[in-house]
Amino acid sequence: MTLAIRTLRLIAFRSYARADLDVGANAIALAGPNGAGKTNILEAVSLLAPGRGLRRALPADFARAQAAVGWSVTATMDTPSDPTVLWTGAEFEQRRTAKRDEKQVSVLSLGRVARILWLTPALDRVFVEGPAERRRFLDRIALSFFPEHAEHASRYEKAMRDRNRLLKDGVNDPRWLGALEAQMVEAGTGMAAGRRAALTGLLGAQDDASAFPRADVALEGAFETEAPDTERYRALLFDGRGRDGAAGRTLFGPHRSDLSVRYAAKDTPASACSTGEQKALLVSLILANARALTAKTGAPPILLLDEIAAHFDADRRALLFAEIEAMGVQAWMTGTEWALFDALGGQAQRFTVSETQNGSVVQPFDPVRQS
Repeated sequence: MTLAIRTLRLIAFRSYARADLDVGANAIALAGPNGAGKTNILEAVSLLAPGRGLRRALPADFARAQAAVGWSVTATMDTPSDPTVLWTGAEFEQRRTAKRDEKQVSVLSLGRVARILWLTPALDRVFVEGPAERRRFLDRIALSFFPEHAEHASRYEKAMRDRNRLLKDGVNDPRWLGALEAQMVEAGTGMAAGRRAALTGLLGAQDDASAFPRADVALEGAFETEAPDTERYRALLFDGRGRDGAAGRTLFGPHRSDLSVRYAAKDTPASACSTGEQKALLVSLILANARALTAKTGAPPILLLDEIAAHFDADRRALLFAEIEAMGVQAWMTGTEWALFDALGGQAQRFTVSETQNGSVVQPFDPVRQS
């Protein structure tokens, strides 16, 4: 069973007036100087999944500055069921929408078609940033396993915002607050269950033969300590109305949980590890995520690895590429020079990305012209 992009078209997206890529290999290498537009291609692919993409940008940010109309990303894909065409885009300054085989679908429903994982330089500090960044990282993992996770999170956030506003304004209508708290309990319980199941999947999918270190992962926080059932959770929200109103925010729930990651062999928190060790742990988690998804769905996900090769020496790069090939995933990788991809040999499909006066251009690598 396969999940892979076969054609990708960008129109008025970021630095591209238009780009068309035909891809057939499992490894796709994009090389070019910094600022040429390599990450923009990965970002476009990431929008074939739910959410705001690998940069967490707003729809208006995707539109090419010189474009008078909106932007779009279209991909012809092989999926475990049938070939399909996914489209996502927005009219100028309008909200983002999505289509599957030319039929309108919700953006959240894209997660039922395209399982896409990514690792970008922005994630390099996830272990030393605040809990919010680690929750976001964990929720992307949970979403890859459970497409409904995005719906739980969206419902939870909306209900919590509405409750916070009522409490802050001193509106103590018990029916209104009770209804919002019931929504928070239902959606929050679903979020927590998805996170726990995702971490169980990660722990079970780490490979001791991998070149990357095993990571011990767990959830921490008052919500996990309490582990409330639905009635207890509802009671905790009810009892906390005065406190939450005074604070201007909800002080108990899965939105305050944290992800704990430890370097297993050293029994050391990831936050205390070296920069290189932290990167290796991130790669380990992404590879475990891919293995677990393959076991769950029967098809490997798509991987987006931005500037991944620059962080490792030649031997570690070769081991990484070998693991990717063994998993059978379609991996899109970027780098500033072709030497970073030497270990791929002839396995990769290579594209050169360059910047021109008319925007970014991507074209198949020509070893004669570009030597």
